[in-house]
Amino acid sequence: MSAPILVTGAAGFIGFHVARRLMADGHQVVGVDSFTPYYDVSLKEARFGTLTPHNTFVGERLDLADAEATRDLFERHRFEKVIHLAAQPGVRFVDPQPYTASNLIGFMNMLEACRHGGIRHLVYASSSSVYGANRKLPFSEHDSADHPISLYAATKKANEMMAHSYASLFGLPCTGLRFFTVYGPWGRPDMAVYKFTHAIAEGREIQVAQAGRVWRDFTYVDDIVEGIVRLVDRIPAPDPTWDAEHPDPATGPAPHRVYNIGNDSPEEVNDLIALIEDALGKKAKRVDVPLPPGDVLETRADVTDLRRDVGFAPATSLEEGIRRFVAWYRDYHRA
Repeated sequence: MSAPILVTGAAGFIGFHVARRLMADGHQVVGVDSFTPYYDVSLKEARFGTLTPHNTFVGERLDLADAEATRDLFERHRFEKVIHLAAQPGVRFVDPQPYTASNLIGFMNMLEACRHGGIRHLVYASSSSVYGANRKLPFSEHDSADHPISLYAATKKANEMMAHSYASLFGLPCTGLRFFTVYGPWGRPDMAVYKFTHAIAEGREIQVAQAGRVWRDFTYVDDIVEGIVRLVDRIPAPDPTWDAEHPDPATGPAPHRVYNIGNDSPEEVNDLIALIEDALGKKAKRVDVPLPPGDVLETRADVTDLRRDVGFAPATSLEEGIRRFVAWYRDYHRA
């Protein structure tokens, strides 16, 4: 039997879907999560609970910021491939310590464990937030991303640089994935799709930034998962054409690559709200608010590299994705 694949953040939104897809494809999966209370832990427990009855899944509850526990995890399971999705999410600045512990210390522990564990490929979550103050659209991996405007984005950019250094120093193949506004069943309740749906369903007000004149590259979770599972088997190699005098941020002289995974079709938040209203059969009670610090007006993914290298790019329409999400929401909340 092949070695198990490690999925960190397996009780989280994307990690749960990735673990479930890998098991459906016949893989053994070890799922790790620390169950931090950033949002309702009962949702994380419910996700984890749907995975644990399967004999192809082993669940581990541990904090990757604990270096000893992380080393022990790798020694007990002998992975060949790792999908690292665990992180402290969110662009709203509240407390810097969780970002430091999870996104920096935890990521460093993961790199060290992969280095010493002989891992063949580390696939890790970055974020479209790294583009920060960039104004050129669509956002391309080949453009610099040196001006993050949230601490979360800064930690994700740091992850890319840390991974590149390990790829360069130790030959550890790494692939970073810049996700664009992921939504879908079992999603995060702090994100717009879930938050708006929940409030509208309960007749509460929703806060709408910039009167809804904000555009996001909403990406359905199944499309994100498809991109991840295809890239797991595409182990990067150094780019022989890389030019140090004219460096390309997306490639380099080490086995490290970065890909956007997004829908490449921005939708206005006003259109999102209208689709949720239609799916619920209820009108939203809106309150206009300024754009919060750390947010940007528009995101859009250039997925040329993803389409070229794995023959796939996200394409689920927002209308179809919202229909599926609201159906799940009604079932989960008995609404």
